Amino acid sequence: MAESLMDIKRRIASTKKTGQITHAMQMVSGSKLTRIEKKSQAYQVYKDKIKETVAHLVASKMLSEYDSASATSNDPMSLKELLKERPVQKTAYIVITSDRGLVGSYNSTILKAMMDLIERNHHGDTQAFSIIAVGGTGADFFKKRGFNIAYEYRGVEDVPSFATVQGLVKTCVELFDAGAFDKLYVCYNHHVNSLTSTFKIDKLFPISKDIANEADLKNTDSQRGYIVDPSVEVVLQKLIPQYIESIIFGSIMDAKTAEHAASMTAMRTATDNADDLISSLTLQFNRARQAQITTEITEIIGGAAALE
Repeated sequence: MAESLMDIKRRIASTKKTGQITHAMQMVSGSKLTRIEKKSQAYQVYKDKIKETVAHLVASKMLSEYDSASATSNDPMSLKELLKERPVQKTAYIVITSDRGLVGSYNSTILKAMMDLIERNHHGDTQAFSIIAVGGTGADFFKKRGFNIAYEYRGVEDVPSFATVQGLVKTCVELFDAGAFDKLYVCYNHHVNSLTSTFKIDKLFPISKDIANEADLKNTDSQRGYIVDPSVEVVLQKLIPQYIESIIFGSIMDAKTAEHAASMTAMRTATDNADDLISSLTLQFNRARQAQITTEITEIIGGAAALE
């Protein structure tokens, strides 16, 4: 019985230490969430506005067929290619996951949704799509299944900076221009609140007139009073790089916010479970100790009676 009591005491002590660790991690994740949530919400306003502006210009009847001669050879982003609808032979997906665990169902939600999407659209044909993995969890997951990883980026900061996306944007545009894929989507968990996130897909390439429908534009012909100078093409040439950066950066910010919320919730749940286990073990310890004391008293009384 003494050995059993010692085992219970060790489990209580171990669980208390684990609870202290998970509580500390919960506080850290809560702090990160507070830092990034306001920044992410503010950036979504900019992201939505630039998307609406590009949608108006792309859908405008003023946008004539783009003349490739107007694009300079130094220009890393060919407007003609970014707006060109071409036969879809291969699709690419930017999949944003975390680099670490302890985030509850955050990663599993994304990866399950991606597997369902791939099965639905490509029926298991791994040659029909490629993955651009942002986050080590997704990269490792898809590598193990033999999927084509066109590019991977690990180590995204807890509160990402705009410089984070510049290399990623450049790589995506270069791959698209080189014909590595004909369509590109950004897939991630959208942060709704501290307890809820939803899987979301944003189309990035090619930038077609369908973007107007996605932006819920009702009167594209009027351009809502936009005055464009010198031309729609020239303005788009400068605006589209910002649009692409805003979509990718906004998605990473949104996904990171959802990640911190998921981590905070997971650590809170772990802390609560530790407290429940400690209560259960303490009750078990008290009962075992009471049983031991009762046994000892019975043995003493029995010994005294035998001496009489």
